[in-house]
Parts: sequence; structure tokens; C-alpha cells
Amino acid sequence: MLQQRNGPLMPHFISTQEFDFKRKFKILLGMKREEAPDVDATVAQIIADVRANGDAAIIALTKQFDGMTLTPETIAFSPDEIAREVAKVSNQDRTALELAAHRIKDYHARQMPQDAQWTDEVGATLGWRWTPVSAAGLYVPGGTASYPSSVLMNAIPARVAGVEHLSICCPTPNGVVNPLVLLAAQISGIDRIYRIGGAQAIAALAYGTETIMAVDKITGPGNAYVAAAKRRVFGQVGIDMIAGPSEILVIADGDNDPDWIALDLLSQAEHDASAQAILITTDAALAQKVIQAIEKIIEKLERRAIAAASWRDYGAVILVKNLAEAAALSNQIAPEHLELMVQDPDALAQIITHAGAIFLGAFTPEAIGDYVGGPNHVLPTARSARFSSGLSVMDFVKRTTLTKMTPAALAAIGPAAERLATSESLEAHGLSVRARLARLNAGTTP
Repeated sequence: MLQQRNGPLMPHFISTQEFDFKRKFKILLGMKREEAPDVDATVAQIIADVRANGDAAIIALTKQFDGMTLTPETIAFSPDEIAREVAKVSNQDRTALELAAHRIKDYHARQMPQDAQWTDEVGATLGWRWTPVSAAGLYVPGGTASYPSSVLMNAIPARVAGVEHLSICCPTPNGVVNPLVLLAAQISGIDRIYRIGGAQAIAALAYGTETIMAVDKITGPGNAYVAAAKRRVFGQVGIDMIAGPSEILVIADGDNDPDWIALDLLSQAEHDASAQAILITTDAALAQKVIQAIEKIIEKLERRAIAAASWRDYGAVILVKNLAEAAALSNQIAPEHLELMVQDPDALAQIITHAGAIFLGAFTPEAIGDYVGGPNHVLPTARSARFSSGLSVMDFVKRTTLTKMTPAALAAIGPAAERLATSESLEAHGLSVRARLARLNAGTTP
């Protein structure tokens, strides 16, 4: 195990100058932060129940897990209920949500891919076209972890992509409703808002019930039961990702305000006791000041117990010789969020190859990305930024390829296709080409 410095809140502290740094860094990378209770068998039963019994299963499971008594008529919020809840939102909160929605829409509109078509040297017409999925279901955690910003981040890219039908599943344990979530759904153009959650909500979105329409893609974060359900229904529907606990990596040189860095690290630590905050710095004095600032600030946070557990168990400070070394370590960590608080962040970003989102410069805290920056805050975690990207318009469209052969084009490339089919012992493949070539060779067409 990594050894911590003295003190109840001291993070793991390592330096690239230590003789056993590689071993310690490997331990840091391999830390298992996500509690993974064995929920798969339970989830399998829930999914089977929903598939077999539809609304009746949804109603029973919502009563069991959320303490809510529903009927088929009340599984979804009515327009009047939504209007009443939305009316509770202050003008300031509404204005902030509308600003965020505008910026998110503008950013994601620029991601829309373009169709293409061309004729190649043999006269074949080739290309592709992009079309949206027909229906998407967005999962929004409920209760104390209810985030209107996540509604915007999931729904707006889908709308920009052209998804025709959008629904949300947002549990309301014991009837607790977050009006901001409903307003965010309204601003985003959501068609239906269901007050259900857990694995049963994922099953309902994937397979449909008498009341809930089945969708083509499910996105959005959730607990272990939601994650297990998304794994199980993948293939029946598409999913975005299996998200783990939040994480942030800050690379900083000595010319920084330690309080700013401390706050940025705590902005993720306060999410979850399993979240991870890491500082990589070239300056040992700054590292100590940041640790001291965290100890001071953490006591003032509402979620101090959560933030303290995260920082104590998974927080880390790494001392490096130079920023090139910092970038190399960052690429191995492949963080969800990466802040570059250095003199020339643009230059350093050029050698960063694996990160979910990069925040450039001391005046760009990660929290801006969570709300109003524009880019999506649904990002790959647990080093999956090595091979995947954050949520985008591309998650709600699919590409269809186009091919058109003229007689001349088929004559030019058909014999090669026939040859390859023969080499694979797929006779009908080859004969389907040969039949057309024979007609061409005979000088007749259908």
C-alpha cells in the first residue's frame, strides 16, 4: 500500500525522485475506488420482472425502493404537475439554467457530422449519411443526488442530433421532487418525465411497458444497480458508458494560488467518498500549501464528511521534475477532468493525449465545465479516456454507408470480390457477383 503522511486528512504523497516511484504510481493507478456490491443477480430478476409484468412491476418496485405509490396514470408527471413545480424556481435559477442550455446547445450544434458522397476512379458512387436514433431515454438520479445540469447535458445533444422522442426517468424517493430538474427537462424539450428509478427504470426504457415507450439509446449516470442494468440491456439498446466515481487531476507550476487549487480538487472530492483528486506539481512548496489549504477549507463545506473521506483515502500529490514528466504521468492516468494551471497551458495541452476534458489556465475551474462552459460534463472515468470520449451529438446519431455500382464499376472491381469470396469458401457470395459479370460479358442487361 501507499503510505500517507502524518495527519488525518493527508493524501498519498509521492515523488518521481523516489527509488520506488514506479511501484507506488502503479498502486495509485490500480486503486479500486468503486464499491461493486454483487447486484447483478438482483438486477437480472428486476429486469425479468419488468419484461414480464410491465407497469405492474414498475409500480411494485417503486413502492419497494422509493416509498412511492404509483398508478399507470401517475408513473409520468402530468403537465399540470410540471407547471406547478417549475413555478417554484426562482428567476435567478431559471436564468442560470437558460444560459447553460444556450451555451450547451451552441457547442453541440458544431459537432454535427456532415453527410458525404463521391464517385471514385472506377465510377462507383460511395458515401455515408448520418441519421439520429428515433428515441432516447435519459436517466437522472433522484433524491439528494439530483442534478438539473445533467438533464441539460444529456438531453440537449440528443435534441441537436434530431432525436424525435426524448424521455427521462428520475426517481422521486418519498415524493421528493427537484423543481430545477423538471425545468431543465422543460427547457431541453423532453417529451415525458417518469418518476421512477433504479434497474427497473433502465429495464422499462429498454423493453417498454404499457405506459413507457421503449427507446433506442439510454444515457445518464446512476448507482450500482443502474450501472448493472445498463450492462445487461446493452445490445437491446445502446448505452453511453458505465460511469464510475468522479475524478480530477490538476497539473500546476509554482505560480498559482494554493486556495484555488484546493477548491478545484475539493470540487470533485465532494461528489462522492470514492471520488479521486490528484495534484501533480513541480513545486514542493506549493504542494504543501495546497494540502494546508484543503485542511482549512474542507471544514467549511456542507459535504465535508464526503470530501474528507475522498481526500484521505484516494487523494494524491505527486512531485515531478518538469511539466513534460507531468504530462507523461497524466497520459497514464487518463483523467476524467484535467486542469492545466501552468504558465503556458496551450503548449502543455498539445502533449496530452488521454483526458476526458481539459481546462486551460488558472481562470478555468472544472466547475465551469460542469455547468455553463458548453462542452459536455458526461465524461469517461476510470482511465477509460484512453479509448473513449465524453457524451456528444455523436452518441445520438449513427452512420449508414452508401454504395452504388455502375456496370463499368462492377466490371472493374467485381472479379476481385469474386476471387476473395472463393478464397473464403463462400460460394454464393462469389456467384452473386459472377452472375452479374456474366450478364455484362454477354452484352445484355436486365
